[in-house]
Amino acid sequence: MGRPLQHQPDVALTAAMDTFWRLGYHHASLRDLLAAMGISRSSLYQLYGNKEALFLAVLSRYREQLLANLAASFDQAPSAWAFIDHLLTQAALDAQSEQAELGCLIFNSATELGGEASPPGQHARQCVDDIRAFFTQVIARAQREGSISADYDPASTAQFLTLSMSGLRLMNKNGATKSQARQTVEHILQGLR
Repeated sequence: MGRPLQHQPDVALTAAMDTFWRLGYHHASLRDLLAAMGISRSSLYQLYGNKEALFLAVLSRYREQLLANLAASFDQAPSAWAFIDHLLTQAALDAQSEQAELGCLIFNSATELGGEASPPGQHARQCVDDIRAFFTQVIARAQREGSISADYDPASTAQFLTLSMSGLRLMNKNGATKSQARQTVEHILQGLR
């Protein structure tokens, strides 16, 4: 039996998430993670096994929170089109903010790791697929409501929306102005019609 853990696991996992978010998977050292989490190396190994397993836990948590927030917003929206418009508009309004500079942890991770066959790379790709699957449901509802053409394939249209969100987040991360982001949103919305 090891010594009892002297930290709060949720707080430590949030600190690890922030570290991976700021530095990326490869640039976040074990020392960075331990310092942010306020735990020892042995506690990290006891809880997660290693850096890779910690990252998988972090990315899973982020994905669950993101999809839960998206689903709640979608459920409350008066229409699928209103949800899409609001989602994109909010992303544009985030331009030039501290949050915008961080980007999206899933899209950041997919950019950094997506070409790798490693478990983190596979997990990052799966998270993007999960976002696309959610957007496929949104597009299908928008088509039933008549705001997006029924001629479009829902899955490929959801892929367009996913890529658009990823691109918008990347633009914001690279310093796009609110005006530039809003103009981009107008083009995305036109492309969905």
